[in-house]
Amino acid sequence: MKNIPEVKLGIIAVSRSCFPMALSERRRAAVVKAFGEGLYECPVTVENELDAKKAVEDVKAHGVNALVVYLGNFGPETPETLIAEWFGAPVMFAAAAEGDGDLHDGRGDAYCGMLNCSYNLGLRGIHAYIPEYPIGTAAEVAGMIREFEPVARAIVGLSKLKVITFGPRPDDFLACNAPIKPLYDLGVAVEENSELDLLVAYNKHKDDPRIPAKAAEMAAELGSNNPYAGVLPRLAQYEITLEDWIEQHKGAREYVAIAAKCWPAFQTEFGFVPCYVNSRLTGRGIPVSCEVDVYGALSEYIGACVSGSATTLLDINNTVPASLYEKNIAGKYPYKLSETFMGFHCGNTCSTLLKNPHMGYQLIMKRDLEPDLPEPDITRGTIEGNIKPGKVSVYRLQSTADAELKAYVAEGEVIDMDCESFGGIGAFGIPEMDRFYRHVLIAKRFPHHAAVAFGNHGASIYEVFKYLGVTDIGYNQPKNLPYPDENPFKR
Repeated sequence: MKNIPEVKLGIIAVSRSCFPMALSERRRAAVVKAFGEGLYECPVTVENELDAKKAVEDVKAHGVNALVVYLGNFGPETPETLIAEWFGAPVMFAAAAEGDGDLHDGRGDAYCGMLNCSYNLGLRGIHAYIPEYPIGTAAEVAGMIREFEPVARAIVGLSKLKVITFGPRPDDFLACNAPIKPLYDLGVAVEENSELDLLVAYNKHKDDPRIPAKAAEMAAELGSNNPYAGVLPRLAQYEITLEDWIEQHKGAREYVAIAAKCWPAFQTEFGFVPCYVNSRLTGRGIPVSCEVDVYGALSEYIGACVSGSATTLLDINNTVPASLYEKNIAGKYPYKLSETFMGFHCGNTCSTLLKNPHMGYQLIMKRDLEPDLPEPDITRGTIEGNIKPGKVSVYRLQSTADAELKAYVAEGEVIDMDCESFGGIGAFGIPEMDRFYRHVLIAKRFPHHAAVAFGNHGASIYEVFKYLGVTDIGYNQPKNLPYPDENPFKR
């Protein structure tokens, strides 16, 4: 994953002047020891604003890009929150529990200090990561820092991300709207292009000497599951085009995601569907969303940073037929039929996430674009297969039409079964999916695209959304917790 940041963690201890500084320093050292390698210990303990300035300068000089402010005792309210303001990157606040000394000279009162710290963060309008219970022993605080790391990686990545678009969106896909202002509020840069710009760049790469090697690389990945090998030179030319565009256009940004138009004119003008290329870039940590879904690409990128591995973007697409449910799910998995659905896209999911991945063609498009051809031509280029079973997190960050950010996240699993269909597809089981579908996805008007991270990453993704200032975060609420708009007489 070359397109996500590496996090270098640091810790700064703070001390209120009427408490022993040595207590905070001793506790800081214990946290560093409990964490092990990878946590820089700032030697400056902060009592006042000048200390705060020196400490921030020190951690920045040592390459720290994610910081822990540690209340080893009560802590000085103003300097400790100025650290977060001046650092300008992800910051976590945690505090020491008592029990490592007597309750006279060895009592730190950080339990009390965290309350004042939180109040001052609010006064300054500072977003910070505060664990669910931010008070702990050295080992417990070390565990909190490990939970902070994937959240910090996503925040650092977003601050240096550019989303490159090739559009506009296809007709009747208004649901994937992309108000620009919230992206800038998040610190994300946007470069908008037309698909004509992309076509010009693609044509300039005709006969590029790198094409044969790229096509051979694709052939090796596909192996024998490649009935449409003749399209590989076109796909190789397209992948090289995107790679060159990224390098030439990312500018001062370090990381890139792409939201690209993929139909209906794409097939007739480029001569293929781009799904397989999209899947390959996404597998390298460069999400490429379909249908110019800017917030879909952004969501995929967040998941890639949190999980450290490939994500995908799927339609929340169709119900599981009752016959397939009875055959594959009933009695084997703890889901009602209404708690299952099939996630699908034409063929954009990385091959490493598919069972029996194989080159295919876009069946739906072939019906319209080349219905009389016995074999597909311009609709070739998908990577298809059933999605591998396992735990997943389904989520999305989205802006409303009036530029308000909202989000959702739910955990579940991909069920081990043959979906007996086409494209990249999987049967998903999510507890209380029926209620979540109605009272979050429908009630809050989310579009049909959902990002999928592989593994249980809901807690980290939720914290990323909180850190970004999103206040409306939906999730699949348990039965005993009704949604605000849920009819109590129909439960």
